[in-house]
Amino acid sequence: MLNPPLHGVRVLDLTRLLPGPLCTQHLADMGADVIKIEDPRSGDYARTMRGYFNLVNRNKRSMKIDLKQDRGRSLFLSLCKTADVVLEGFRPGVMERLGVGYEAVKAVNRSIVYCSLSGYGQTGPLQREAGHDLNYLSYTGITDQIGQKDAAPVIPNLQIADFLGGTLSAALGILAALVGVRASGQGRYVDVAMADCSLAHNIMPLMALNERGRPDPRGSGFLSGGLPWYSIYLTADNKYVSLGALEHKFWAEFCAAIDRSEWSDKQNAAEDVLEEIRTELTALFRSKSQAFWVDRLRHCNCCFSPVLTLDEVVSHEQFLARQLIIERDGKLQYAFPVKFSEFQFEIKRDAPEHGEHSAELLAELGYSEAQRADLKSAGII
Repeated sequence: MLNPPLHGVRVLDLTRLLPGPLCTQHLADMGADVIKIEDPRSGDYARTMRGYFNLVNRNKRSMKIDLKQDRGRSLFLSLCKTADVVLEGFRPGVMERLGVGYEAVKAVNRSIVYCSLSGYGQTGPLQREAGHDLNYLSYTGITDQIGQKDAAPVIPNLQIADFLGGTLSAALGILAALVGVRASGQGRYVDVAMADCSLAHNIMPLMALNERGRPDPRGSGFLSGGLPWYSIYLTADNKYVSLGALEHKFWAEFCAAIDRSEWSDKQNAAEDVLEEIRTELTALFRSKSQAFWVDRLRHCNCCFSPVLTLDEVVSHEQFLARQLIIERDGKLQYAFPVKFSEFQFEIKRDAPEHGEHSAELLAELGYSEAQRADLKSAGII
């Protein structure tokens, strides 16, 4: 068995709440030594929501450091000498005011990858504006596109900007920069803005803007509800099913399965014809239960699926077979979702207590027991 993919990589994580901690959990799950740096007072705000905190902070160690004190800054910079990555999620300028910005860290470790994760990035007129997922989505035209035709925008349950714009984009930038370090020995600064990285994936509305001079109205786009063969339908038992038969081969097979073969050549028909098909499909799906349609279309290669609730998902044979659902101490977690050969994901540490590993990490840096006690009494750790 090979070492984990990120074996030997040390990450100092100064982020809180959701996007940053989940990013570093992914890195930790792949074998990185992630040290969660928290202030000695409240630490990560998410600790007040323990169930949430536990889902995004496993496989990490926690250390308390007061970066507002000179000795705390010196201690942090000593840790930086041993690290490969720093990830921080404060507003632009905060780390510099604390004396631990990129230039200060680079001065003690030229190969460091220093990633700043923020809402709007380190430049631009919005750089210091407060925000959350909904705000970033609203600024980037994504919120405007989410919802039904002729209805108000809705708040998505999945935090798109936090996870796509933040968690995954930061991981992408960090891993790319680490590859660069291996080639050149030189680290670099990585500026990840959740708004930028969300906007850069808002592809379909931009395609419509390029082709027609405006995005499609909400709920009527190519992949947002405008097509009857790419839509969600209510069933007789007040559940839902989804149909994603975009390609003609899938649509034709679906039409044959429901005895409507005359529809199979209608994908380029006029809008009124498409609305007639949607109306008939709506009535057809509403006439039987979700289970009936799942059974009827079980062997139909047409991109059909039930709309499952999460309690159904966590016991579904597909995700159990993929070993994605883990039960630990009576609570469910998701396993790391990417599969590697010669590597088996495991939970080596539960989410750490506040400062649980401070003494351990100081000992690794060579601090004596007396020095550790002095730092604790001074409120540095």
